Amino acid sequence: MTCTYCGCRNADDESRCRRCGRRPSDTLTGEFPLHTEGALAAVAQPALKQPARAASAPDLSRAVQRPLFQDRPAPNVIPFETYAPVEPRPRRTDPAKPRKPQTAKPKTRVSEAQASLDFLPAIPDQPRTLGTTVEAVIICESPVATPIHRAIAAAFDGAMVFVGYGLFLLAYALAGGQFVMGRSNLIVFAGALLLVAFTYGVFWAIAGTETAGMRWAGLKLITFEGFPPEPQQRILRFAGSCLSLGTVVGLLWSLADEESLGWQDHISRTFPSPRLSESQIFCRH
Repeated sequence: MTCTYCGCRNADDESRCRRCGRRPSDTLTGEFPLHTEGALAAVAQPALKQPARAASAPDLSRAVQRPLFQDRPAPNVIPFETYAPVEPRPRRTDPAKPRKPQTAKPKTRVSEAQASLDFLPAIPDQPRTLGTTVEAVIICESPVATPIHRAIAAAFDGAMVFVGYGLFLLAYALAGGQFVMGRSNLIVFAGALLLVAFTYGVFWAIAGTETAGMRWAGLKLITFEGFPPEPQQRILRFAGSCLSLGTVVGLLWSLADEESLGWQDHISRTFPSPRLSESQIFCRH
């Protein structure tokens, strides 16, 4: 069935048009010619009066369609692509007119009645001096261990040396050696004691750390500048300790020195200092 109103093709058993919903008997009048807008809907628009036509299929040759996209006015926002900055206009200077020389602004004068602050001049850097006006060799602020504190660490190291010497004599006895009191035997045993002590000191110098006695007494070895000593300084300190122990004068020197430093301290430029500086037992006030 073809709708006589809109011209849509429908099935034969349909009683109404599927597009416009009209019955087959409904027809257009002569006052409204057929104009379609869109793909599906048909809207009748008024036109000039024409004579009535017989009921027949509409003429679809003059069908028009509304544009899908309407013309919109240009927005007020200017895109960056179309914007061109305006170059500043150069200043026009008259070559015949001489330029005025720029004069420096006069400095403001300070009133004589204004009060001024009297600042003390900076104190120049001077070497640290002791209570006896003798220039100190130690630059850092770490305190030097007292002679009693150092004696305790030396006593513990001596005990370790004698323990090692006792183990040497025990191994000698187990190996079948005999202890015969004689001049040559005493020289050999005394040399063995010195060899054990020398080995004990060299071991800690090569290891690059403090001896067992210094660790037990809570001492650390630092340079006059306050830094950890280098391997060369540790070896020099061991050599100075051997010299001080052999002559005994180097050990007594610390009792007369202003900073309680011995020969080994001056030779290696190192000294023992308490690990806990706030300790009130071994630190000097």
